[in-house]
Amino acid sequence: MSGKGFSGRRSTGGDGADVWIVVPAYNEQTRLSATLAPLAAWDHQVVVVDDGSTDRTGEVAAAANAWCLRHLFNCGQGAALQTGIDFALRQGAKIIVTFDADGQHDAQDIARLIEPIRSGQVDVVLGSRFLGSTVGLPRGRWLILKLGVLFTRLFSRVRVTDTHNGLRAFSRSAARSIRITIGGMAHASEILEQIRQHNLRYCEVPVTIKYFDETLEKGQSNWNGLRIVARLFVGRIVR
Repeated sequence: MSGKGFSGRRSTGGDGADVWIVVPAYNEQTRLSATLAPLAAWDHQVVVVDDGSTDRTGEVAAAANAWCLRHLFNCGQGAALQTGIDFALRQGAKIIVTFDADGQHDAQDIARLIEPIRSGQVDVVLGSRFLGSTVGLPRGRWLILKLGVLFTRLFSRVRVTDTHNGLRAFSRSAARSIRITIGGMAHASEILEQIRQHNLRYCEVPVTIKYFDETLEKGQSNWNGLRIVARLFVGRIVR
C-alpha cells in the first residue's frame, strides 16, 4: 500500500500546457535539480513521483516548482510511472512523456517525441538510443540492452531497436489503454507487450542517453538486466 500527497504549479496556458512529463524518482536529491532545470524551459507540466525516498527528493521537486506526488513506500519505477500517468490523466493531459530522474535524458529530445503524436501519426513514441547516440555506455550494458531487443523482437513481435528506454511519449488514449502492473524495471517490456495487445500505432525516434559512474552504480546491474530478460523468456514459454 502506498500513500500519495501532492503539491505543484498551475499551467500557464501555453501551447505545451497539455503535455505532462512524468518523472519517477527514488533517492535522487543530488541529481534531480539538474534534471528538472532544463524541463522548466518548456511550457509543459512536470510531475515528480517520489517513490518512497529516504532523502530530500520530494523537497527538491517542490523547490523546482514541479508537481510532487509521494509513495510512502518504495514501490518500483513501474508503479511510480503509473501513479504519475494516472495523475496527469486526471488533470486533462493530452500527451504524457516519461522521463528518468537521474539526468541520463536530454530535454531537447522531448519535442521530437511529441511531434508524431500531435500530428496524429501514432499513439506512442519510443525513444531509441541506438537510432540516436549514447555517451559513456559500457560494453556490458550494451550487450544486455541488445539481448533485450532480441527477446522483444522474437517473443513480443514488436520491432524496436531499444527495449528499455525510459524516454517515451503517449497520447491520452494510449495512456488510458496501457496499465503498468509490474513495479520493477521489467515494466518497460510490459509496456511494449501492451502496445501490441491494444494495436497501438507506434514509432521510434532517435534520442541521446548519457551514462555517468554514479548512475551506473545506482541503476540496475548487468546481472539484474539479464535476470529480467530470462524471467520474461520463461514467462513466454510456460504461458
